[in-house]
Amino acid sequence: MHAPQPVPVSHDNATTGEAGEDRALRYLQARGLSVVTRNYRCKGGEIDLVMRDAAGAVIFVEVRARVARSTQRFGGAAASVTPAKQRRLIAAAEDFLARQADDVPACRFDVIAIDGARIEWMRDAFGADT
Repeated sequence: MHAPQPVPVSHDNATTGEAGEDRALRYLQARGLSVVTRNYRCKGGEIDLVMRDAAGAVIFVEVRARVARSTQRFGGAAASVTPAKQRRLIAAAEDFLARQADDVPACRFDVIAIDGARIEWMRDAFGADT
């Protein structure tokens, strides 16, 4: 009897996510936002992009990328930002803001949804009271 062979791990989701974040970053920078940090991680969660707008507001950006059009039947990239995911983003944002030396600036949560070639920027997609 042979031992079961390990199933190879696909890195497609990681590759898609990283490429999506790169694309979202370029998209937002072209619209006047500047990057503060990428992939902010803490015990409570992770934020893909932390950006600032021209007025100085901090924008916490969740990037959701899907390459296949078939994912539309599940609601597409935007639908994957569930209430549980929102809570983790809020926890990470609170951690990020607690580490800032200055006063807490105006901030919001945006989502960049990438479905194949289409990109959608949802400003103020949800609030901290979620």
